[in-house]
Amino acid sequence: MIRVLVWCEHHQDQFQDNVKETYPEFMHNAIANFLREDRNLDVKTATLYDDENCGITDEVLANTDVIIWWGHVRHHDVPDEIAAKVQKFVINGGGFVPLHSAHFCKPFIRLMGTTCGLGVDGFGKHTINCVRPGHPITKGVPELFELPVEERFVEFYDVPQPDELIYVTGYETGRTFRSGCAYYRGRGKVFYFQPGHETNPTYRDKNIQQVIKNAVYWVAPNRD
Repeated sequence: MIRVLVWCEHHQDQFQDNVKETYPEFMHNAIANFLREDRNLDVKTATLYDDENCGITDEVLANTDVIIWWGHVRHHDVPDEIAAKVQKFVINGGGFVPLHSAHFCKPFIRLMGTTCGLGVDGFGKHTINCVRPGHPITKGVPELFELPVEERFVEFYDVPQPDELIYVTGYETGRTFRSGCAYYRGRGKVFYFQPGHETNPTYRDKNIQQVIKNAVYWVAPNRD
């Protein structure tokens, strides 16, 4: 079993009507639910305000292989010491999958060593292109697929050059974004995946779900 912790700040999906309409079960549960369809994954959830130490304790981390992280407007409420715990977790061999606006979460910034800033260009159709066919993260996913509407993140994306660039997203505007970036950090792995704005039902999309499932397997520590 791969032990997965789905972490979410759990703010907008409580208090913002259009987010509650999109994810009435809350965003962390929406992600956890499709992961639980895989019987090889033991999935738990944690949130910023509802759990002790933001849900990131030494005991939790000792029983976790992979952290999936969704955050947006409350990055600053995550204490620095919690971010340091997550960074250490990855360096020591854990897997980390930050989603969408988690490019600005403290653990990811610490792991990247850059601002992780990017451009935003409204909303529109996403054409997601696989640029690393055959990579485990792409298993069972078309080499080209679309989302009818999502938030457009655009370059320049201030992260280190990915160790493995898996996906690049193109837009009708002609702009592009490195939307699937894989990194090795210490003994651990990181995969940043861009789709997942809170007002769009992106985590209902089967291709998005498959990419995230594949990412969990790829970043998980090898315990053989």
